[in-house]
Amino acid sequence: MKNNWSNNESKKFIRKYKNLGYSKDLALRVYTTRLLGRNNELVLHGGGNTSVKTSIKDIDGKKYNVLCVKGSGWDMGEIEPEGLPAVKLDPLLALKNKKHLSDEDMVSYQKRNLINIKSPNPSVETFLHAFLPFKYVDHTHADAILNVTNRPRGLSFCKKIFGNKVSIVPYVMPGFKLSKKVSEIYSKNPKINCLILMNHGIFTFSNDAKEAYSLMIKYVSQAERAIKKLKVKKIKQIKNYSTKFSTHDIAPIIRGLSSNNNDQKFIVNYRLNKDLKYFMNGKNVRSYSSKGTATPDHVIRVKPFPLIITPKKNSSISDFKLTAKKAFDNYRKKYINYFNVNKKKVKGKKVMLDTSPRVVFVQNVGMFSIGKDLNGAKIAGDLTDTNAKVIASVEETSAYKFIPEKDLFDVEYWSLEQAKIKKQKKLLEGNVVVITGSAGAIGFATYKIFKSYGAEVVLLDYNLEKIKDLQSKIKDLCIHCDVRNKKSVKKAFDQICEKYGGIDILISNAGTTIAGSIAEVDDKVLRQSFEDNFFSHQNCASEAIKIMKRQNTNGCLLFNISKQSVNPGKNFGPYGLPKSALLSLCKQYAVDYGSYGIRSNGVNADRIRSGLMTDKMIKSRAKARSVTTTDYMKGNLLLDEVKAEDVAKAFFHLAVSKKTTGAVLTVDGGNIAASLR
Repeated sequence: MKNNWSNNESKKFIRKYKNLGYSKDLALRVYTTRLLGRNNELVLHGGGNTSVKTSIKDIDGKKYNVLCVKGSGWDMGEIEPEGLPAVKLDPLLALKNKKHLSDEDMVSYQKRNLINIKSPNPSVETFLHAFLPFKYVDHTHADAILNVTNRPRGLSFCKKIFGNKVSIVPYVMPGFKLSKKVSEIYSKNPKINCLILMNHGIFTFSNDAKEAYSLMIKYVSQAERAIKKLKVKKIKQIKNYSTKFSTHDIAPIIRGLSSNNNDQKFIVNYRLNKDLKYFMNGKNVRSYSSKGTATPDHVIRVKPFPLIITPKKNSSISDFKLTAKKAFDNYRKKYINYFNVNKKKVKGKKVMLDTSPRVVFVQNVGMFSIGKDLNGAKIAGDLTDTNAKVIASVEETSAYKFIPEKDLFDVEYWSLEQAKIKKQKKLLEGNVVVITGSAGAIGFATYKIFKSYGAEVVLLDYNLEKIKDLQSKIKDLCIHCDVRNKKSVKKAFDQICEKYGGIDILISNAGTTIAGSIAEVDDKVLRQSFEDNFFSHQNCASEAIKIMKRQNTNGCLLFNISKQSVNPGKNFGPYGLPKSALLSLCKQYAVDYGSYGIRSNGVNADRIRSGLMTDKMIKSRAKARSVTTTDYMKGNLLLDEVKAEDVAKAFFHLAVSKKTTGAVLTVDGGNIAASLR
């Protein structure tokens, strides 16, 4: 493993953070923490922790010895000084001889001794860092270390690899108990500079930041070299065969089976690489994949075992659905049994978590990782990448061996670990929303409101430059898509299924404004308007319906209809006629698919400043009515202009109104002539 320390870079960090009011100690701590955190073979997604012992002046001017330790859940790769909350050191050391401290008391005590009460919760391993008498302490879950510990005779193997500067710590659940164990081991051998924690990870420590980091690289490299010397026997693979379905065909099925009730929907993210393929296509994958994770804290993201689905050769999508349903049912039975057996072995009442898997391997197809949002699904995928590499590597040279199932259960149901990912559920969490015509005023306003309620939102638009501009500003998926073209729509929706697993809400918002006297308009123009303002909606809705039916978790279609559908304007026939057809289309979907739990509603909006209603058009319409542009835009019963945000709120209202379908919500400030009858 490469040592990435740079004297120049370290000096830059010192200068940067000095200017921001931070000490050299903390600047170097941030620097080396990032070096560790940006190496995926050392830590992933909030794993690991680091600390530095230093002094800080409190608001009263008094100087305190403190332990600046990584805040729980912070990502080491992007850490800032705020992610290393300062805890008064002396009160921590005062408990060194205490025999027992409950998890709840430990967390409370750490919080009480924070210099800044608004700081994040210190790591659950804070006491361990405090008890080691070194300025800098580094902790990672290095892949190579897990490889050498997670095997039969792992203890003797580690003793053979590492010298007398390293002590081996038998597995102990993190917290105060582990801190005491480490303190005891160190006191017996104070010349050590490294601890290997069986089935957990590695600690290195020094009074110098560079040395602590370099020791980490040194010992991980030793483990890597030892692994390379082992005799390798490749994992036997199942035969490679084809199926009659694609990943985007089965992703909605997996998503639907995962989301076993309508109140909890999951995001399903697909991936495949050579390591995952090798792991999941092993003949004995059901055996070695059920032996646990690479390190205990992974279990809270991926559960103790994945779901393996083996589709039949040349199986159809309907065959797969039956196979998958049976596999999910068996998985849930297995998880319930796992819970019931292990809850009897632990103290205190435990409430079973949801029984859905977090990782699904479909052999000869790929891995589908599952989370309550896209980030959670991707994290589960990243951790599974690591688990697959570590477990497969051990299986090639020995047999994977992890901590007992009961110990893994303790971590999965450990309140301190669960707190890392626990957050208040937002109204649309787990829902996937697709918006067409998203680069316009209404489309983007709609994006913002649905995003604020926790939905995963995908933006579609036919304007390539605008969609590129959107993608440069937001992290959500933006797709260039011509909704008038069925192939373009299918390609976009396939991409959505592979990234999110499916679609819950379609907001069919795209359209163009075409004017002209109906008797004089060219047939080509009229037909084009129908392509733009009717068939585009049909293309998207019909594709969405296919996905929603496969998910079997209900769904919602929302159409931007326009008042022209019920109240034709002069010389607006080319626009109004397809909008009238769209109104009927909206109701037809409600009639045909209501029995599937799929709702279909529309918004009837008027006079909205958007890509359709340009300033030029507003001036033209105002002039035709002999009024100012301001008066024209306020030409309603409320005498108030209707804005894109008002239309977005209407879409949101209809999306969450679960007992409303076949309805049209008017947003025009009041226009009796255009009201629905």
